[in-house]
Amino acid sequence: MKISENVLKDKGIPYVQKYPYEELSKTSKDGKRYYTTPDGALAKTVPSVTTVLSATKDMTHLHAWRKKVGAQKAQQITQESANIGTVMHSSLEKHVKGKERKPGTNFIHQKAHAMANIIIDNGLTNVSEVWGAEVSLLYPELYAGTTDLVGVCKNEPAIIDFKQARKLKKKEWVEDYFLQLVAYAEAHNKMYDTQIQTGRVFICTQDNKFQTFEINNKLLYEHWAGQWYSKLEEYYKKILN
Repeated sequence: MKISENVLKDKGIPYVQKYPYEELSKTSKDGKRYYTTPDGALAKTVPSVTTVLSATKDMTHLHAWRKKVGAQKAQQITQESANIGTVMHSSLEKHVKGKERKPGTNFIHQKAHAMANIIIDNGLTNVSEVWGAEVSLLYPELYAGTTDLVGVCKNEPAIIDFKQARKLKKKEWVEDYFLQLVAYAEAHNKMYDTQIQTGRVFICTQDNKFQTFEINNKLLYEHWAGQWYSKLEEYYKKILN
């Protein structure tokens, strides 16, 4: 293990190159993401975590919302939120890697920069060590994905994801967030022989309110891990039928 020269000047979070993270090749089909993973001389395509969750999700509420606001308005809101999320993630990645961040001049960039600042000031203050950002993770033969951050949060090895939202969330609305956390943790544990059982989601709303959800004990972790493997089984049953 070596500690990079890259230490964040404003927050003092060391970026520790603890594991040999490598980027996996990504591909898309029908709007869904897959990863092509090298297995010796062969390559196997596996679904992303978000693809699994999308395929097994109850879409009733989403369809009702689209019908309520109208297809055009729904698409506009979805695209704007996606753009804000992309820029916010990029800003946060630059922050944890000690790179210069600029707010930009257009509405999307300025809003995303301000939201990233909220997460930095309210969430990343609890992170004492960063092992990797935008980390590709693979559970061989089953799935892959990219988590926003791996490191130490509140003195525990943790998977951390960043989210943007139009409004504050209720716990019952964010089941997929917990499933993502354990899916990434399970893949990391498989790849690097770790024992990560902590996960945190840092959320900033578009009106700059901070919120966090977390898995912070073994019992919670085992519950959500069981739910994740059930979703994975459901996914493969669907694509094989």
